Amino acid sequence: MIQEKMKSSQSRKKSYHDERRKDTEFQVEDHVFLRVNLVTGVERALKCRKLTPYFIGPFEIIEKVGAVAYRIALPPLLSNLHSVFHVSKLKKYVYDPSHVIQVDDLEVIDNLTVETWSVRIEHREVRRSRGK
Repeated sequence: MIQEKMKSSQSRKKSYHDERRKDTEFQVEDHVFLRVNLVTGVERALKCRKLTPYFIGPFEIIEKVGAVAYRIALPPLLSNLHSVFHVSKLKKYVYDPSHVIQVDDLEVIDNLTVETWSVRIEHREVRRSRGK
């Protein structure tokens, strides 16, 4: 009985997910933007993560690797990253002649390490609100 309930719950969740899912496919030589986040590894490779855009690119698709994976042509600045990405990390680029793209402002850490700084709390104050 429990297994039947779990199966019905899983199928219900799957139907909710499938209603909102979009099948995205790209052709070879299409241009796409690449999502910058920790999963793709691009965010870890960039020096200034705080002000980085959500998407970088556009990059050209070289080949379709699997059903949902694509190999893209990365510039020499991002050559230390793997060039195959899942379709969910890509966004189609619609060509616009007025669109100006600057790739020169990206700085990449060579060994993909993350810099961490130790933080010490110097002073702490507890605020009390008027006897409440």
